[in-house]
Amino acid sequence: MNKHGVSMIMVDISEKGDVERIAVASGRIKLKSSTVEKIKKGTIKKGDVFGCAETAAILAVKKTPDMIPLCHPISIEAVNVDFSIGEGDIKAAVSVKSVGKTGVEMDTLHGLSVALLTIWDMVKSEEKDETGNYPHTRIEEIIVDKKEKS
Repeated sequence: MNKHGVSMIMVDISEKGDVERIAVASGRIKLKSSTVEKIKKGTIKKGDVFGCAETAAILAVKKTPDMIPLCHPISIEAVNVDFSIGEGDIKAAVSVKSVGKTGVEMDTLHGLSVALLTIWDMVKSEEKDETGNYPHTRIEEIIVDKKEKS
């Protein structure tokens, strides 16, 4: 039991068979249109926003069990990260493929979240107002678009 009187367990998946599993998650980060323009032009001070965010997403997917306590370590077969640029936002989608006994949606959501947070970190100097706050910056609409096994 933990200090709240609730026990925690890692679900026993030993009886399950290995199957191919795929999950896709998406979300977006709202930014000032001037920030989006700088991303398009490649003039963000910290460098390649999408390259850094893609690498961060892949690393996050691989490290999910290290960050989410009851998440099983799984074999990651493939990770794909896509970005699309809107007028005042960047949309991201992450897909993860695994062959194993449990789903990959938590790994996918973790990768997506870290990708969006990395974009924020890369552009924060552009997004800050005169008080150092981020009144226009928002991460929104994080969802699992698809989860399948075969």
